Amino acid sequence: MTCTRTTSEHPDFKMLVRLLDQDLALRDGDEHGFYHQFNSIEGLKHCIVLHEDSNAIGCGAFKAHNSTTAEVKRMYVLETQRGKGLATKILTNLESWSKEIGYERCVLETGIRQPEAIALYEKNGYKRIPNYGQYIGVENSVCFEKLL
Repeated sequence: MTCTRTTSEHPDFKMLVRLLDQDLALRDGDEHGFYHQFNSIEGLKHCIVLHEDSNAIGCGAFKAHNSTTAEVKRMYVLETQRGKGLATKILTNLESWSKEIGYERCVLETGIRQPEAIALYEKNGYKRIPNYGQYIGVENSVCFEKLL
């Protein structure tokens, strides 16, 4: 199993994000359009694709939130591969990469209709924080942070 550091131009990353967006559209229903506007992958420079053999099975990314904080984005593992610790593997690789380039903390937003994502972040030391930025006042959003 390999974690490949890449950009949002990687075809496997694009494919996995399409699957992620399909899943989120089902979960979020009418609210999907609101979230989708904040999830463009255009120009993401810090993306990870997890491969088993030559098969892409998961992904994640981060971007600058501010000068000291990275925002984790586009976390996804194929449904058939869940429950194996792969999302934690992707997340810890993103955190390591963030720290390597000087970020001191990570923040992220997920939805209340994604209980497995909430459990993942809490299991990995993320603490709930007040919703930030465009998520302030959005009842479906849950925001987290972790000091690196």
